Amino acid sequence: MKLVAQVWRSSVRLLTTNYGGGNKSGLWRWRSFSGQPKRTVMWTWVCGFMLFTLGVISLFTGHVVSHLEWYSQQLSKKSLLDVSRREPINVWKSKYSKFFYGCSERRRNFPPAVQEHSSNGYLLIAASGGLNQQRTGITDAVVVARILNATLVVPELDHHSYWKDDSDFNDLFDVNWFISSLTKDVTIVKRVPDRVMRSMEKPPYTMRVPRKSTPEYYLDQVLPILSRRHVLQLTKFDYRLANDLDEDMQKLRCRVNYDSLRFTKRIQSVGMKVVKRMRKMAKPFPSCDLSMTSTSSCYVHNHTYVKYRFEPDMLAFSGCDFGGGGKERAELAKIRKRWDTLPDLDPLEERKRGKCPLTPHEVGLMLRALGFANSTYIYVASGEIYGGEKTLRPLRELFPNFYTKEMFASDELKPLLPFSSRLAAIDYIVSDESDVFITNNNGNMAKILAGRRRYMGHKRTIRPNAKKLSALFMGREKMEWHTFAKKVKSCQRGFMGDPDEFKPGRGEFHEYPQACICQRPFSYDKTLTDDEEEDTQEEVHNNTRPAHGHLSSADIEHDEVFPD
Repeated sequence: MKLVAQVWRSSVRLLTTNYGGGNKSGLWRWRSFSGQPKRTVMWTWVCGFMLFTLGVISLFTGHVVSHLEWYSQQLSKKSLLDVSRREPINVWKSKYSKFFYGCSERRRNFPPAVQEHSSNGYLLIAASGGLNQQRTGITDAVVVARILNATLVVPELDHHSYWKDDSDFNDLFDVNWFISSLTKDVTIVKRVPDRVMRSMEKPPYTMRVPRKSTPEYYLDQVLPILSRRHVLQLTKFDYRLANDLDEDMQKLRCRVNYDSLRFTKRIQSVGMKVVKRMRKMAKPFPSCDLSMTSTSSCYVHNHTYVKYRFEPDMLAFSGCDFGGGGKERAELAKIRKRWDTLPDLDPLEERKRGKCPLTPHEVGLMLRALGFANSTYIYVASGEIYGGEKTLRPLRELFPNFYTKEMFASDELKPLLPFSSRLAAIDYIVSDESDVFITNNNGNMAKILAGRRRYMGHKRTIRPNAKKLSALFMGREKMEWHTFAKKVKSCQRGFMGDPDEFKPGRGEFHEYPQACICQRPFSYDKTLTDDEEEDTQEEVHNNTRPAHGHLSSADIEHDEVFPD
């Protein structure tokens, strides 16, 4: 609009210069102007109008051109969403996943890492929780070090949580790769140099920042302390960084989580042995994690995992009732006392709101309703199952081909048995390798894996629409099976991990890494080959060919952090 105003003033000055007569009054100038030949007057008005019009066109043309690519992308995306929502659900994969891919490369204008001798000090991080909660803390620790221009010391892992796992960083992750892969982004060292420790008059300053703190908070409240003390420790570091960061920082998060945090070769080797032995025994097949501390996963026919948790601490944390009567309520209430801040909850209301994890039986019913056959091979990745074999029996009846990692790699697992985080890492690897990942909750492992699978090609990830499913499960005895199955499929639409379920700004960034997902041009006419189209139309229980799907996590209404 400034340009328009300038053009208008120019036209007025033109009229004034040609006909104004210098210091004469405005009335004289108007009379002088009106006395000119009619053709000259008309030509002057035409010129002024043309200049004004030219200014408006140039202003809005520039605006349209600068947003042309954005409008094109939105129209392409809208076309994809409209088409996909009209098609039947394929539980194995989405044919539109090929139009989305992970993109987290550092941009050329992203400044290099500050070297150790020039940094503002050394940042010590004490991650908390189980494996996946710690993984979130480590990822955010790298970004915080970048924000503070600090040298990051390899984070410490929690040894005092419920699981009492004394594994260190290098017991779980390839520490040398972690350091070297991030050299351009953040300077990382294994320990604070002895010369620095000797020069300190006081022990390292320790503080805990609020949850989801912004970069401004770190710069205003943390940086002054770091600069003054030179060594600073942040404790209980999990979900201590805001979801909403600028694009460069979000991409850094992705580089850390999806590339730099690699498990040790020993853990990776055991995990891949489990995957290979399952595939050798049954192609394809799914996996279920029925634990309630780490998230559970089920590996279904066609290398498909069903992620599911049913461990005692998870059940207690949820505040839900699972039909075990007074004995169950007393046991779970005792476990809940571990968390001082947990509120008193109404179990029935929590279930109606969709806050309760699905039981093993409910997971089995959901899978069968979606189309998974009784002959499907199920791999169960879990810790202690609440209720033991009695709880698992209904799932076994629905899926008799029921296996665990202990059945595939008992000898290889023996050295890892005392370490819950290393066992959880095996489950993580198996779930990450699956074609379809199904979870029963919105816990830490579910979020981390959902985001990773979205980034790694939108591999299919199914999460129950717990709010609607809870009503169906309560009334399933009152309806025919085909009616129940139809309703399950209907309420699961939008919770199957399709690309169009992506909702920018919703949920944890680790669950929806939108800044790290790019889209290719969409052409509906070329989305499928004839063979793929045929696969899409087949019923799940008749599908005997490997279907290597690629999709990610569905949207969940609530945003909770369950014990990992």
